[in-house]
Amino acid sequence: MRTGLDYQEARALLLEQVRPVGIERVPLEDADGRILAEPVTAVGDVPPFDRSPYDGYAFRAEDTAQASREQPVTLRILEEVPAGSMWSREVTSGTATKILTGAPIPPGANAVTKYEDTEFTAETVKIFAPSRPGDNVVPRGEDVLCGQQLAQAGTVIDSALLGTLAAQGVTFPLVYQQPTVGILSTGSELVEAGEALSGGKIVNTNRHTFTAAVRHAGCIARNYGIVGDDPEAIAAVIVRAMEECDLVISTGGVSVGDYDFTPDAMERAGVTMLIRSLKLKPGGASAYGVKNGRLYCGLSGNPASALVNFYAVVLPALRRLLGHGQPLLPELIVTLKEDFPKRSPRTRLIRGSLDLSDGTARMQVNRGQGNGVLHSLIGCNLLAEIPAGSPKLPAGTRLNACLIP
Repeated sequence: MRTGLDYQEARALLLEQVRPVGIERVPLEDADGRILAEPVTAVGDVPPFDRSPYDGYAFRAEDTAQASREQPVTLRILEEVPAGSMWSREVTSGTATKILTGAPIPPGANAVTKYEDTEFTAETVKIFAPSRPGDNVVPRGEDVLCGQQLAQAGTVIDSALLGTLAAQGVTFPLVYQQPTVGILSTGSELVEAGEALSGGKIVNTNRHTFTAAVRHAGCIARNYGIVGDDPEAIAAVIVRAMEECDLVISTGGVSVGDYDFTPDAMERAGVTMLIRSLKLKPGGASAYGVKNGRLYCGLSGNPASALVNFYAVVLPALRRLLGHGQPLLPELIVTLKEDFPKRSPRTRLIRGSLDLSDGTARMQVNRGQGNGVLHSLIGCNLLAEIPAGSPKLPAGTRLNACLIP
């Protein structure tokens, strides 16, 4: 077991322990947000034919070489081709086809002009300006060419990829399975939301905070309730949760007080301890272990401290379980908008929001950076790192940061 690691070292160690839990095929309508488990290569062109972007007329560009407002070119209309229909006649010299948006360009035609730029009758159309071959023609394969690689394994299926898969006839994409994450809250002081508070009790906010966090990551959350400060009782729940889940997160009982029983309970449950405590504020109080290839992540009972640790250390491991090609959160450099008034003997992660209003990546630090100040993470989309040993920081200081979901 290792103690006092930097959070990056802990994150790397957890990432080494996990692999995606499995693969499955799901209906396309259920695939939004899932992660591809295989590369996707186009099996056909999109669009599958040259088509018109406008309601107008298709013709030979060569026929309009001398067209002008004073001397328009008059072409004979062969037929009308609406979207979803096919032409029946080839366009030849002196002819045109009336064509609607999305309809295929008939053979012989190589240009299109809009209705509003012409004068027409049922039989003829006048063109008032020359066109070049390809004008107003959407070419076959403009979006996707047959054989083109569309996405790698590990890509999150977003709305654009979902539509692209549909265009290729992929109705059951192969995706990584969603891990099941157990949520366990420890502490005799806890009661569930809605229960009366008395005698020093507090609401178990961590249950709902982490249920939402793991679902937002794309996992399935399973609640194991509240267990009081009893190492045997905690161990019994850990055994069950580790059998039923792909990863387990508990909150509470990981500091060094008389009632901090989680590390002891982990060992009683057969969990091999990997890490005990981090050189980090907030979120340093923690314990991580592994059993049968499954991670156990014991986090602080302080809500903000636990959630910061989750984003910095645990979430990348979850993303690898999910099959993400890039398990680490996106990183950037930000500039502090205001002074940060505290010294940082240990590495500190501060939470805040990204401000791009002046074209520069600036960080607005949220008020209330204490271990228990959960509301400071409302609307938070940045964690910025203040290196260990830093003094108070003035506005304008540049910091490494990551974007959090």
